[in-house]
Amino acid sequence: MKDIARQQMSMKVESMDMLNTQIQMEGKASASYLAMASWCDQRGYIGSADFLYAQAAEEREHMMKIFKFVNDCGGNALSPNIENINHDFSSLEEIFETALSQEIEVTKSINRIVAAAKNNNDFGVENFLQWFVTEQLEEEKTMRDILDLFEIMGRDGIALKFIDERIKAE
Repeated sequence: MKDIARQQMSMKVESMDMLNTQIQMEGKASASYLAMASWCDQRGYIGSADFLYAQAAEEREHMMKIFKFVNDCGGNALSPNIENINHDFSSLEEIFETALSQEIEVTKSINRIVAAAKNNNDFGVENFLQWFVTEQLEEEKTMRDILDLFEIMGRDGIALKFIDERIKAE
């Protein structure tokens, strides 16, 4: 991008670059949840599949929210190139362990951008990301609560059926 265009942005270049990386991460999270939903759907875990389809849509919404913010600030949002999505899982529990791990990585990335925005006095970016900070806490809690069900109910037969029935799309 030409230097003059970057000077007209209402965010720092470092923030725009980090937000484009976040767009990529949110896009990959959406695709990953879609792969997880497909795995569950194929095995009759209908509650989990519906939950994960909803998660895929939600991650896409997050991606679009950031995408639009970057452009609204005069930046250049980049459409993500999504590759290397895992479609092979060994169990329902692995699905939610992977989901929690993914959410933790997204949280770390959001926190890095907030910290950089603070250091750069990029207050608009910092303010915009506060919603994501709260959202990530909720996302991690949701996945931890689901993983707790495996500890309480077990990992075989009817326990998996009961766990799947308790997992609801919001």
